[in-house]
Amino acid sequence: MSEISNAIKQLCEEKKLDYDSVILAVELALAAAYRKDYGEKNQNIRVKFNPETGDSKIYDVKTVVEDLPEEEEEEMLNNLYNHENEKVSGRDLSAKHREEKKDDSRESDDEDGEEKKKFNPKTDIQMKEAQILKFGAKVGDEIMTDLPIPESYGRMAAQTAKQVIIQKLREMERDMIFGEFKGKEHEVVSGVVQRREGRFVLVDLGKAIGLLPAEEQIYTERYNPNDRLKVYIKEVREGHKGPEIILSRRSEEILRKVFYLEIPEIASGLVEIKAVAREAGSRSKVAIWTEAENVDPVGSCVGQRGSRVQTIISELGGEKIDIIEYDDNQEKFIANALAPAKVISIELDETEHKAIVKVATDKLSLAIGKSGQNVRLAARLTGWKIDIVEATEEGDKVVMEVTEETEKLSEENEVIKEAENQEKTENSAAEVPPAPQADTTTDSQTDVESEKLKEQN
Repeated sequence: MSEISNAIKQLCEEKKLDYDSVILAVELALAAAYRKDYGEKNQNIRVKFNPETGDSKIYDVKTVVEDLPEEEEEEMLNNLYNHENEKVSGRDLSAKHREEKKDDSRESDDEDGEEKKKFNPKTDIQMKEAQILKFGAKVGDEIMTDLPIPESYGRMAAQTAKQVIIQKLREMERDMIFGEFKGKEHEVVSGVVQRREGRFVLVDLGKAIGLLPAEEQIYTERYNPNDRLKVYIKEVREGHKGPEIILSRRSEEILRKVFYLEIPEIASGLVEIKAVAREAGSRSKVAIWTEAENVDPVGSCVGQRGSRVQTIISELGGEKIDIIEYDDNQEKFIANALAPAKVISIELDETEHKAIVKVATDKLSLAIGKSGQNVRLAARLTGWKIDIVEATEEGDKVVMEVTEETEKLSEENEVIKEAENQEKTENSAAEVPPAPQADTTTDSQTDVESEKLKEQN
């Protein structure tokens, strides 16, 4: 095995590239170098490279087409002749004039209704000429004419070959990364925080760097370098400098993925996640269900002394999680979703898809939650509009209604919190930290210690 072949295979292992694709890039580079030093006009150069021996064969490749009519052939020759004269006299066609000629040719093609393929002397050869080079040639055949192999290439040709190889390798690497992560779109993967650029957080995903925008970040989280976290691949698109991978930490799929990883009963399918409602960074509700009679779905998710759910909470940065048991009876399901509050009664309005929930006065704050969070999450989880009614001696009183407006207000509040938190982060980063002091003991601490000594004496 030659040194060239070993180097190509080593490159393929490091970059995870296809061996044949790298050989093709080398052949294109050699063709560009030959064209730079030895190529002639109307030559379609192709190189066949053997990495084992390092030898190469160079061809001029033409595709056989039908013979042109005499008028078109004369017109083509006249155009070539005029073009050469303009180059010699230094009066080459301007870019604007060329565009006008292209537009005229496109208009003529559109008028005919069918786009007629024009004869290209660089890649095409007429049948009468092909019969001279190869007996029995047919339309569509490729005629490969051997070209002399040069002993060496010039400096400029070598530089051209180098640029072609680098460009082709970068294109192959970008295509490979784009194809791999496009298949992982809408999935959850693990990554490591690399750095922060403005309001963007760059996350290392192994083969590529993902972007975590500000609107997809959780306002309570701090993304420090080398922190490992799970992210949701929201979108993969082509960018100017390669594939752009847009990530999210607010997706409900992250919560689902962590449950699948941490709870074996869910991973095996014994316990099923029916619905998820999440306010990222604050609180979530998960509805679970099982067909097995001897399995406690809530207990299997909570774990012994809350070990399993605590692992999930730490994975999500301290986000509170309510595990709800799903029930086909919608009244029971809504009652479970409003936990830890206990309800007195529930009335369902099928026409408006609304649930009127009656609770006692002492359970009212639990049912509504902080800023209406508990009832809002319960409405998302169940898919019902929920009205909280306070049961008093004087009569029932509507206290809380969850509508689309309340949902929008909650989202606006989260955006405001994120903006305020971002400003605090930037201000704290700009401030100079105080110099460390040698003695950090306060006066109150010394007083407490002296009192303890007096009591001992």
